[in-house]
Amino acid sequence: MRSEQDSPADPADPADPEGPADPEGPTAPTAPAEPAADASGRAARRAVTVFPVLVLAAGALGLLTPGTFAGWSVSVPYLLGVVMFAMGLTMTPKDFDGVAKRPWAVGLGLVAHYVIMPGLGWLIANALDLPPQLAAGVILVGCAPSGTASNVVTYLARGDVALSVSVATVSTVLAPLVTPPLTLLLAGEFLPVDAGSMVTDILKTVLLPVLAGLAVRLLAGRYVDRVLGTLPWLSAVTIAVIVAVVVAGSAAAIKSAALLVFVAVVLHNGLGLALGYGAGKAAGLGRPASRAMAFEVGMQNSGLAASLATAHFSPLAALPAAVFSVWHNVSGALVAAWMARRARRSEAPAGAAEPAL
Repeated sequence: MRSEQDSPADPADPADPEGPADPEGPTAPTAPAEPAADASGRAARRAVTVFPVLVLAAGALGLLTPGTFAGWSVSVPYLLGVVMFAMGLTMTPKDFDGVAKRPWAVGLGLVAHYVIMPGLGWLIANALDLPPQLAAGVILVGCAPSGTASNVVTYLARGDVALSVSVATVSTVLAPLVTPPLTLLLAGEFLPVDAGSMVTDILKTVLLPVLAGLAVRLLAGRYVDRVLGTLPWLSAVTIAVIVAVVVAGSAAAIKSAALLVFVAVVLHNGLGLALGYGAGKAAGLGRPASRAMAFEVGMQNSGLAASLATAHFSPLAALPAAVFSVWHNVSGALVAAWMARRARRSEAPAGAAEPAL
């Protein structure tokens, strides 16, 4: 759900109050100084607050009235294409500048993302002895690119938004080359994986819509600017519909597998957030960049995972992605609030009242 209003990276960024400034570059703004930035912060908070609630309601609707969404599974790739096209509309060439300016930090984020989450997915699937369909689904979530809301959450956590945008953008562009072979390598022991067909699907549902959105933004930017504020909500509603369809397709199996899947998802997401932050700290990136790393590693494009699981495995295999879509937005918002609270407390003068969240 990234947009320009989600990631105001232009204002000068102060040093990180919790520790040394990020040696790789500027950090996210610690406090909006202009009215536009205030509006951006409010919009981001609304997005992070409403989105999990919307997705949770959609999941409940799919579970309680599965017949409502009968036959909708064929629409999931097209719905995901809408989300990725909206993502492309929010992009500008500046989003790629960070790759050239900080290749080491961006490269580290990509390696951490595509090593930690796939590896955790495989370990958790084996540790919990998940059935083959669910195991493949958990691994597929781990092999997906960064989540669409990671940039918003990074901003709320006072992380390095520029780094977050760069990692999310490049991980999405590289998904056709990385996600299928990783899924084949790690999930192939559970279910047959047609990596070639998966490449084609990711190109059609992810890369082409993103590039089309970017092209429209470049050619008709002044018109797109007028609707930028609506794009996060378009993405939120569309992802909610995807979740409802996926949950409806596996409603019969959810009652018996829901607890096991929830445990797997919480472990996967929680360990990803922790190890992502730890990877940034171990590499000496500084706390703002480490916060960005936490969310770029721990938050996944679960809409893509659900679409691929439905197309290549089964509706049951898409269940981990549906649960992950709800949970990682809830956990991301909570972790971001905790990180921001720590930053504000460290900024507050001695004896000053603790600022409210």
